[in-house]
Formats: sequence, structure tokens, C-alpha cells
Amino acid sequence: MMTQQEDTAAVDTRLERPRTILVADDEHLVATGMKNNLEELGYNVIGPASNGTEATDLCRELQPDLALLDIQMPGMNGIEAAEMIFSDFTIPVIIISAYSNEDFVESSTEAGVFGYILKPLSRDQLRVGIDVAWSRYRNWIEQVEQIGELNTRLEQRKMIEQAKWILVKRKQIEEPEAMKLLQKQARNNRKTLVEVATAIVESDDILGD
Repeated sequence: MMTQQEDTAAVDTRLERPRTILVADDEHLVATGMKNNLEELGYNVIGPASNGTEATDLCRELQPDLALLDIQMPGMNGIEAAEMIFSDFTIPVIIISAYSNEDFVESSTEAGVFGYILKPLSRDQLRVGIDVAWSRYRNWIEQVEQIGELNTRLEQRKMIEQAKWILVKRKQIEEPEAMKLLQKQARNNRKTLVEVATAIVESDDILGD
């Protein structure tokens, strides 16, 4: 299942479409066909890698915008590689598979996969599949960023509340007066309210008695 990533995304999600795509498939003819189709669609292609370990290493080294992984590869399979590539590098993955059963699809979703394309592949399938996966990935990043901003605002609000009650207790004033004092201190020192609040929490002597 996709989880919120604390690290920033490795790729530039402002792009309307990915620029560089990694291809991994242990069937040489299939991999070469994908590479040719992707290049004709205007993408820069990394690989093809022949297994999941090689794909993961290339993602670590070259940081592609997106990865296309065959589901069945020797050693580390596509789903295992997809989970590592997404969790470690925040690179979205599309699984390429000849299998459409629910177990494979469910395992792919749990690994953080953003697309699932069935073989045999056509250029149009790749084009549409990549567009859909990239759009899903950009939406996911936007949601993560919004959650991060919300958490930041909540933490700032908690800091302000904590500073306000320090002033209430230390100066024996009412809550509204404490808030006005915080605001006045922020204006006088040309600082934000949260900066003043943080200073008060860290040092009870910041405003004096």
C-alpha cells in the first residue's frame, strides 16, 4: 500500500510528463521493443535492465522519472523491485505483465505501483499507461505535500498555544491579553508569531517580567 513519504520526491513532478524512463525485462526482444517504442514517443530510456536488482541499482544511480518493470524476472521480481524503488527513491513504477489475475494486481497495488499494463504491448498502450500513471503520481505527491503543510500549521498552532499559556501563568493575565502580547512582540521584533512563540517556549525569560 502506498504510504506518505517524508522525503521529497526524487523527480520533478511539475513536468507534464516524465522525461527519463527505466525499462526492466528479462526477455530481450520485449525489452528492446519497449525501448524503441518509448524512444519514438520522445522519452529518454535507461536500460533495459534484466532483473529487479539491476533495475533498483540503476534507479539509485541515475534517478529516472519513472520505471517500467516486468512482473516476472529472475532474482528480485518486478513487484519486489517496485516496492523498493518507490519506498527508497519515490520513483513511480508501472508493472508490465502477461498475467491479469487479482493476486498480481493486488500485490502490485500494495507495493506502491501506479500502473499495470498487460502484454503484448503496443505503443499506444505505453503512451496511455504512462500518462495515467504519471497523473496519479502527481496527484499523490500533491496530497502528501498538503498533508505536510497541514501538519506544519498544526505544530505551529500548538507552539503558539503553549507560549500563550506560559504568558498567562507567568504574567497572571487573561488569554486574550497573552495573545495580544505575543502579537505585539512579533510586530516589534519583525518576526512571525511562531518565531516569538518558539522563543518563549525555549526560554521563559525572553519577554522579561
